Amino acid sequence: MCFRDDNEESRDLKKPFLHTGSWYRMSSRQSSIMGSSAQVLRDGSISVVLCILIVALGPIQFGFTCGYSSPTQAEIISDLKLSISEYSIFGSLSNVGAMVGAIASGQIAEYIGRKGVPVYIAEISPQNMRGSLGSVNQLSVTIGIMLAYLLGLFANWRVLAVLGILPCTLLIPGLFFIPESPRWLAKMGMMEDFEASLQVLRGFDTDISVEVNEIKRAVASSSKRSTIRFADLKRKRYWYPLMVGIGLLMLQQLSGINGVLFYSSNIF
Repeated sequence: MCFRDDNEESRDLKKPFLHTGSWYRMSSRQSSIMGSSAQVLRDGSISVVLCILIVALGPIQFGFTCGYSSPTQAEIISDLKLSISEYSIFGSLSNVGAMVGAIASGQIAEYIGRKGVPVYIAEISPQNMRGSLGSVNQLSVTIGIMLAYLLGLFANWRVLAVLGILPCTLLIPGLFFIPESPRWLAKMGMMEDFEASLQVLRGFDTDISVEVNEIKRAVASSSKRSTIRFADLKRKRYWYPLMVGIGLLMLQQLSGINGVLFYSSNIF
């Protein structure tokens, strides 16, 4: 009895947190009940670009948060009677949130789905567009920063804060209307959902059999790879790629670019 309960619990953990997609698997009778709008969705296809535009609202939100403290610094210090040190604490809160999110995001993406995670864009993109669409994440961050700077010229800090939540307000409901990553569904063993999601992304009239087989082979190959344990990093074969990877990340942060973004109006 306990063994069966454990199996059921394990299957539940593999289900997407945002279990969307039932609309594109509805029967014709259910479709007619839902109305003509659902039928249009069923007969057409969700463009990959549309899905990416919805997911891109997340990095736009992040970029807006990074840029918010720059145009509002003088107003907030004046209105709230803050010292420079106190405002610096306020400006660093986004970094604290980013650290917490970085710890949890990997496990979230692994167990409850890829939506809202940058890797989602790469996983749903067709092979011939993966490179260009993969750059959307970083582009969206810079767009968010630019919007914060531009709107900060015309809006006070309270209005700008309200405007800053709009991307997230659109993103959350938007996640319920885009399919889950086919590769993640295949990895979790949900083959029926995997093929349905891929069919939606490529169009209902598209033959996806070749791509289905490619994804299945890739998932099978990745599952056979041995997991590298932390103790294995002591081997010399891993030292060079590890140092290069960590070094690039450290140099990016030690350049001080975040400080410039957060307080550019005071610096320049």
